[in-house]
Amino acid sequence: MTFNYNAAAELFPSRRVAKSQQTQYRRFAKAAEAIRFCIEELPEAGLGGTILEVRGGRFDGLAIKALYDAESYPLPRQEVAA
Repeated sequence: MTFNYNAAAELFPSRRVAKSQQTQYRRFAKAAEAIRFCIEELPEAGLGGTILEVRGGRFDGLAIKALYDAESYPLPRQEVAA
C-alpha cells in the first residue's frame, strides 16, 4: 500500500492528552505534518489512543509511528539524543 503523505488529515488525540486546546482535534493540510506532530509534539503515552484519519483510512498509534519511521516519510525527522 502506498500512503499519500500529501493528503489532508484529521487527528483525534487520545483522551489522555486532549486536555488543552493544542492537543484536541486538529486538521492538517498534509498527513506528513499530522504524523510529525503526533510523534514529535504529543506525549508518547498519549499515542496509544490517538487516531489519524486520511482519505477514509484510520491509523492508530502504532501505524502512525510506522508511517513516521518509513523510508518514504517526506519531512526531516527530529534528531534523537543519544
